[in-house]
Amino acid sequence: MNPSNQLSVTSHLTDSEVEEIRQLVAVVLQADGLHPFSEHVWLHVSHGGDNHDQHFLMRKSGVLVGYAHLDATDDVAGPSAELAVHPNHRRLGLGRELVQSMLSTVPDKRLRLWAHGEQLAAIELARSMNFINTRVLWQMRRSLRTPLSPPVLPPGISLRAFSPDLDAQAWLEINSRAFANHPEQGGWLLADLESRMGEPWFSTDGFILAISDDTGNIAGFHWTKVHGATGYAAHAHEALGEVYVVGVDPQWQGTGLGRAITIIGLQHLRDLGLNQAMLYVDTTNSPALNLYSSLGFTRWDTDVLYQRDTR
Repeated sequence: MNPSNQLSVTSHLTDSEVEEIRQLVAVVLQADGLHPFSEHVWLHVSHGGDNHDQHFLMRKSGVLVGYAHLDATDDVAGPSAELAVHPNHRRLGLGRELVQSMLSTVPDKRLRLWAHGEQLAAIELARSMNFINTRVLWQMRRSLRTPLSPPVLPPGISLRAFSPDLDAQAWLEINSRAFANHPEQGGWLLADLESRMGEPWFSTDGFILAISDDTGNIAGFHWTKVHGATGYAAHAHEALGEVYVVGVDPQWQGTGLGRAITIIGLQHLRDLGLNQAMLYVDTTNSPALNLYSSLGFTRWDTDVLYQRDTR
């Protein structure tokens, strides 16, 4: 390690450390036009982390110039990491030092590394340290000023807004069924839901439920989100709507409910006066890609998951 760099590692962040990281992220966001951390990681950072996190803080002359978050909760796929380096201190080996420090804490060196956006420096770092591309997420966008086709709900479906007291447990159950093959989403617990309900952007009006008239159960849902409308984090763009999560109970899949409720959520975002909507989708999820493409979404940016090649 460069002797002028000071690295500290902790499992819990102090309030002052959280503020340092917020300031670093604001500078990175301004320079790159995108947030360097996923929502899941940023929620952990904002609340100081939990017992499964490790935080790597790199300082130069007492100033935070790099930060990495290590999540070791996945015993199957291995620990995952995300990092950010101050724009004025890039290509000086700080990213490599942070990754090497994280690798030293991973017994089998089986580290996964997320890179948000197609940043050349991140690609070069991953390749130079023997990481290979294992997963790709597309960020897709569409204008909300272009026409939306009328939604056609299947018979026997009514709509209403999510009620935290009434619907939390039932929503977790349908979310688990709808995303049985996607554990990152389907494995949510009540704490995961509550942490998001506690964020400034949360709105029950934008959390739309499709209810079966026969059973009263949730058949599907569209949870929307608005970026840039609050002081939750620094933003380098105008307010932007998001198709946050769309899910359909397996019993209702193939009925057109997913398409209809997606359109209804987009109409809600348009009615808020927003000009654009975005979403994230795994490139291996062909049905979702086909649906969103048919609704006018096009590729905007790319997130890549790299895995350390230990062969």
